[in-house]
Amino acid sequence: MRFTRAALCAVAIATAAVPAAASAATAATTTAPAATPLVRACDLPGPWTIGTSAVKIRKSPTTSSTAVGVLYKGHRFTVHSSRSGWHYITDLTTGVKGWVSGTYVYRDVRMCLD
Repeated sequence: MRFTRAALCAVAIATAAVPAAASAATAATTTAPAATPLVRACDLPGPWTIGTSAVKIRKSPTTSSTAVGVLYKGHRFTVHSSRSGWHYITDLTTGVKGWVSGTYVYRDVRMCLD
């Protein structure tokens, strides 16, 4: 009885290994597809966006600092640096530079659908 089980197991393993070996041989003889670029445009983060109707632009990265402007939804802005949850920005609509809280400003996320 044990010999029969061992023989059946050996046959099952051998039949499972044959397709794997055949596919490995086929993969070795076929040419690989052209390499895809490491960074695609859809993988890059999108533009910065305001998540509320308006955000105060502050002189320094604290809530107690003086407000130097307001960044409204729809304004375009550039983020120059980030520190401790705050972003140093330039409002491209008004030219005002200052700090905004990262709680209200974020990057759009893009996703490649391959």
